[in-house]
Amino acid sequence: MWVRVPPSAPILKSISKDPTVEKLIEKANILIEALPYIKKFSGKTIVIKYGGSAMTDEGLKEKFALDVVLMKYVGINPVIVHGGGPQIGKTMERLGKKPVFIHGQRVTDKETMDIVEMVLGSKINKDIVSFINKHGGRAVGLRGKDNRMITAKKMKLKDTKGVDIGLVGEVKSVDPHIILSAMEQGFIPVIAPMGIGDDSQTYNINADLAAGAIAGALKAEKLLLLTDVKGILDKKGKLISTLSKKEVESLIKKKIIIGGMLPKVASCFTALKGSVKKTHIIDGRVPHALLLEIFTDKGVGTEIVKK
Repeated sequence: MWVRVPPSAPILKSISKDPTVEKLIEKANILIEALPYIKKFSGKTIVIKYGGSAMTDEGLKEKFALDVVLMKYVGINPVIVHGGGPQIGKTMERLGKKPVFIHGQRVTDKETMDIVEMVLGSKINKDIVSFINKHGGRAVGLRGKDNRMITAKKMKLKDTKGVDIGLVGEVKSVDPHIILSAMEQGFIPVIAPMGIGDDSQTYNINADLAAGAIAGALKAEKLLLLTDVKGILDKKGKLISTLSKKEVESLIKKKIIIGGMLPKVASCFTALKGSVKKTHIIDGRVPHALLLEIFTDKGVGTEIVKK
């Protein structure tokens, strides 16, 4: 009769020092660390604002697509709202039209709006859908104006010295039914941020602000905003990992939060008002930033919470 003898300690030690085995053990540990987060977020909706380098760098584009597909396969419902400012600007210049910005908003006349619809609602949206599908997902492209998903009104800015910024809109309301219908059929919605006015006019909407409103309407678990910075920094340039709404308002008053970060924190405020539990401003230049934020203990970037 043969008796199986357990391996001795020296044998276990020699196995554990094998570089190949060590790499496999490291992968196993990562999966174990992710398990409680997979349990926690399975079945939940996470809205992602996609833009910046993550949307233009080929390597980051691929990693983003893989992250989104993995999220879907473990039971999370990702909803993507994308920007496209640089691509719109390049197309305008190619057509002989100079982009003009006032207080960070693109002056959008009728001709510019046609370009926005062509670039944002057609080319970029279709490219993102195609890229996700290429990597094993089932994405579907939507425009915010479709079926009056996003109703908008003309944005009015102060101190523009009488300059009309044109067809730039702000969100009045979001009807989530078309998004929920796509999700129920197993699709990953990819949304171009444009809305429709009561006058049936199409409006160009900041992607950050659209993402916050959509997250609120869906009562999403999280809102993730991909940026080209580490997150919100203090006056010494150090990353702040967690902030309350009140603390963010204080940093705005002190002019520590300025410029392009303002619509991002406004988006977070809108989402939190709509019962989103947590919002995150994360560095999209970090490979697999989505997975690091959702499935690890430390995460990346700055989270903004109600209290």
